Amino acid sequence: MIRPLSKTRIRVAWAIALAVDAIQFPADAAGPVGWFLGAGLDLITMAVMWVMLGFHWAFLPSFVTEAVPYLNLAPLWTLAVALATRGRGQDALPAPPTP
Repeated sequence: MIRPLSKTRIRVAWAIALAVDAIQFPADAAGPVGWFLGAGLDLITMAVMWVMLGFHWAFLPSFVTEAVPYLNLAPLWTLAVALATRGRGQDALPAPPTP
């Protein structure tokens, strides 16, 4: 069962994902140094997202594809957070009771 998340956790996760994607966009232009900094940032981001939102399959491809140079021009962390938080807010419908 997927546990619901507070609105605060969802908002903070969105803010982090948007910030990381915004930081990584110009870092690609920095060459190899930017790539290494981006890879470190991806490791930290993945760990923070797992702590905040729990494990979700969308975080794994985001980390792997962000390691490919010039592929992180797409906002993959933002997409991963969108997939991981979809339907997990406190206002989500409750699970049906088990008999």
